[in-house]
Amino acid sequence: MVCSLVFAKQSLYTLRENIMTDYVIKKAQIDALPGLYKTHFLNENAQRNNKSLGDLTGITGFGFHLIEVPPGKESTEFHVHYFEDECTYVLSGTGKVLIGEKEHEIAAGDFIGYRKNGEPHTMINNSTDALVCIVVGERLAHDVGDYPAKQKRIYRNNIPECGLVTNVVEHKYISEPSVGPNVVPDSAQTD
Repeated sequence: MVCSLVFAKQSLYTLRENIMTDYVIKKAQIDALPGLYKTHFLNENAQRNNKSLGDLTGITGFGFHLIEVPPGKESTEFHVHYFEDECTYVLSGTGKVLIGEKEHEIAAGDFIGYRKNGEPHTMINNSTDALVCIVVGERLAHDVGDYPAKQKRIYRNNIPECGLVTNVVEHKYISEPSVGPNVVPDSAQTD
């Protein structure tokens, strides 16, 4: 099997191996973390500084991130996950979230829940100050999502021999054939 691996989070994993060996990360340690400045691969305006605190303590079932979105930037490309829930809690700053076709103003103390298989969403910092949030999301072994504005679907699989493998396909190339109902043959049925 050929695997494509991307180690974009390598600096945070190195920090974990070198200085984060406990279950507790103190505020001073969090403040000193440089984070990982990320630009979304489908949206150059989706930029944020990401401190993956859950990763630093060895949590693997969900991501727990402290993010900072600069003024005029988006948190991510407009998207929906079909199998993973996500949520955001705003710590400071103001902005808006686009959920489906509706815009909602957000500010410190607001909570946003993004249901799996719900409406596509993104967060936009339309202010002059940083938008600082806690973002939490499931990390299932397999997930599928759509980027409706880009007409693309993402398939993400955590394959034991390879690590995280991601495939992106344009919607026009996706085929969803009918494979028929599950039918039990008469000879297998019992009275």
